Formats: sequence, C-alpha cells, structure tokens
Amino acid sequence: MASCKPSSTTIEVVNKGDFERQEMVEVPTSDMGLDADKTYVLRDSEGKEVEYQLTHDARLIFLVDFGANESKVYTFSEGKPADVARIAEGKVYPNRVDDIAWENDRIAFRAYGPALQASKERAYGYDVWAKRVSEPVVDARYEQELNPETTAKIAALKAEGKADEAAELYHSVSYHVDHGNGLDCYKVGPTLGGGASALVVNDAIIYPYCYKTCEILDNGPLRFSVKLTYCETEIDGEMVTEVRTITLDKGEQLNKTTVKYLGLTKETTVVAGPVCHHADGGENVADAEAGYVAYADPTDNPNNDNGTIYVGAAFPELNDAKLVLFDEEEAADRGANGHVLGYMTYKPGETLTYYWGGGWSKWGFESFEAWDTYMKTAAKRIKSPLSIIVG
Repeated sequence: MASCKPSSTTIEVVNKGDFERQEMVEVPTSDMGLDADKTYVLRDSEGKEVEYQLTHDARLIFLVDFGANESKVYTFSEGKPADVARIAEGKVYPNRVDDIAWENDRIAFRAYGPALQASKERAYGYDVWAKRVSEPVVDARYEQELNPETTAKIAALKAEGKADEAAELYHSVSYHVDHGNGLDCYKVGPTLGGGASALVVNDAIIYPYCYKTCEILDNGPLRFSVKLTYCETEIDGEMVTEVRTITLDKGEQLNKTTVKYLGLTKETTVVAGPVCHHADGGENVADAEAGYVAYADPTDNPNNDNGTIYVGAAFPELNDAKLVLFDEEEAADRGANGHVLGYMTYKPGETLTYYWGGGWSKWGFESFEAWDTYMKTAAKRIKSPLSIIVG
C-alpha cells in the first residue's frame, strides 16, 4: 500500500519582535508526518541546505538569524542530508571526580558529580569555562591535565624536592592556564556558581550539592542536553528531590534549564543567579521587569590577565531580582561575597524554566555593556517567542 505521508513539509518561522535575533528554531516532528525509514533535507526559500538535528524529545531544530519582524520559510523533504559537524557536545569524566562537562562553539560549562561530593570538597554550582575558538576543546583539556604519565612526573618532581620544575610542568598542561583556546578561571565553591537553582526556605538558600545521577539526552551535533538528578533533601519535613534538564544549543551563550522538585507539596520560592566576588557588588544588573540578572566576575587569579567572565540568567517570569550580599561570616565560609539573584515561585507538580550562562571579555564581549545588551536581548527573546506555522 502506498504511504499517505506527505513527501515534504513547509515551515514558516516569524520573528514578531522588533529586534534582531539568532536562535534555534524548534518544531515538533509530530506535526510533520515523518517516515522513520526515510531521510530528509531541510532547505531555505532559496533552496540552500540548512543543518538540522532531530532531538530525543521529537523536535526538529535548526539555527536561524532573524531581522526585526522578519519571517522565513523552509521546506523539509525527502533526500540525503549533508553531514553536520558536532558543535554542541558533552560527557561525564569519572577520572575527574564525575564531572559532567559540555560545550558549544561559544563557551563551556560543567557540573560536579557524586565522586566529588563523597570527597567532601564543597563545589555546588555551575562552573563556566572560557573559550576563544569555535571547535570543541573540553575533552582535550581534560586529557591533557589528567594524563597519567604527566601527573606521575609532577608527583615525582615534587618528591625529589624540585617544586619549581613540578609547577612549570603542571602549568604547561593545566586547563587553568590559557594555552591558546581559553581556560577555566571561574571560581565556584559552595555557591550557586554560574547560576544554579535553589529553594529558599525561611529566607535561607537551600544549596544543592553535586548531582547524584546523570543521563545525557542529546549529544550534538547542534544541541546537547542532560538530565541531572540530585540527592533527596529534607525541606520542612518533606523529602524533596531536584531534577534538572539542561540544554545548550549551537550559537548560544545561555543554557535553557527546566527544574522540577519531586515530593514538594507547597509553593516555594526558587532563586537562580551567579555568585558575586565583589564586596560592593561590582558591575551588576538585577532587573525584574526586564527579566534578567547580569554580573561581571573578576575571575580566579586575575593577576594572570584572565580577563573578565560575564555571567547572567534570564527568566520568563520573575517576582524579584536583586543583589544579595553575605554577612562577614558567610562570606568567609563560602569564599565569595554574595549572589545576583532572580526570584521565582515553584508550583508543586510543575516545571520551572530559566536560562543561565556566560561570556568572556577575550572573545565576543569587550565590556559589561556588551554583555548587558546580550542578556537584555535574551530576555526579550524569551518573552517574545518565535511563531512557527507547519503546513
């Protein structure tokens, strides 16, 4: 019997915002009548092939640039697509205390795992890794720093009393040093780091620790997504489990993150936002009406000319946004001065979505003003989603 499924699908995408934007278009494949036994090509209105990915949750995604109030039309039809280079990817590193690290063509991130929690080291939030090349770098950084022969040589030099030689060798392989493609110069510690989420109970942040389990859902070429489940925590007599799904797309500085709290039966305040390393708050914006927070972090070891790490979060809905500085005792305990936070309300049984991430003064963001403009536009994109018509 001949298939009654259409041989092609038309996708019209409309930017109703009065601003330029670049973002990943997302179309449910259930609307498209795809045949699992066939392959397809995506083309723009001029017939040029467009890279795409089919995701774990049955979405067709592709990256598009839009002018203000611009619309574009694409055709998805049977054919053999060209290979797509893997841009967004990640993996778990058991040899680095179960880090989960991921990246795209702009930036990289990591979250800490159960082996680190078992070690009692306190690192709670997201780490931000600076990049200044578009190709993947994370795997090579880990491989270089954790090379068994090199680490054994460093240990041997220290044992022989050759501390300077050991330090020189370490710095030649460390991902805390910029060897030409960027580095890790961001300090997390027992804070929310680059923008982790946390419940607020009796005006106190209930800091999450490291993830308990990790499931990679998409691993490129254009989208990386991972599901992180955290350990149960007692909240007002209830055993609550936090589950996060983090998504990073090609071309983005920000991760989309959905959060769900299993076992929570009361509406509860949730905060998210970057840690602050200035006693007076430094350069920051906390704009609840516009829907974002932003901060210029001085980076770890600033005397190494590491530049500035810009961090921020954007939200569909906010109750409040503000800089919250620690008192002297907590600042000493956490090795930081506070957070720039967005305040949201979590409703039991539902999910909460927000966006967080960063940029670097040495690649794409020459000033805090440039980063603030990016975050402001990101918040506009969230509040004015693309219109998609499938025909």
